[in-house]
Amino acid sequence: MADTAGRPNQRRRTRKDLLEAASRLMRQGRKPSLEEVAEAALVSRATAYRYFPSIETLMVEATLDVAAPNADDVFKGAPTDPAARLERVDAAFEAMMSANETGLRMMLAESLQRSLTEEGSKLPKRQNRRTPLIEAALEPSRKQFKPADLQLLSRALALVIGTEGMVAFKDVLQLSDAEARKVRRWAIRALVEAARK
Repeated sequence: MADTAGRPNQRRRTRKDLLEAASRLMRQGRKPSLEEVAEAALVSRATAYRYFPSIETLMVEATLDVAAPNADDVFKGAPTDPAARLERVDAAFEAMMSANETGLRMMLAESLQRSLTEEGSKLPKRQNRRTPLIEAALEPSRKQFKPADLQLLSRALALVIGTEGMVAFKDVLQLSDAEARKVRRWAIRALVEAARK
């Protein structure tokens, strides 16, 4: 049983290691092959290909890893109010998504496509870049919430902040950036208030 429970964590770590290795090599000014990334991540070439079918797929996502907001930058001088801190997270993701929309859409399309294959359905499809920032935003005020409500709030916010929200606002609702921002900010505040109750 422990082996089964450990595998998803190991798969997430392997995927993250591959992305971090690619990001490191990119910051050195290199355009590595998938084999070079596998070697830098200390995994086999076959393992790298299981997680990323091509170097292009890996490089698109590694570029997004490099562009992801950093907690130190987002919360520098931030108040302790959870809604205000969450609005900073939302603004940071909005800026990152605006600058990387094509890559984000390519990553989303690839993850959806891979989920349809038997091998792909067993592997983690995406990195979770938003939850660590959401949790960091909520950290100073965590005592204001019951633990179960805090977890529920964090998960609900992940639906509002991020790529899928961007696609819903732009493609489905056809909202302008300003309109989408207004809806997200309203949802953030409403969710925080609901979790406090």
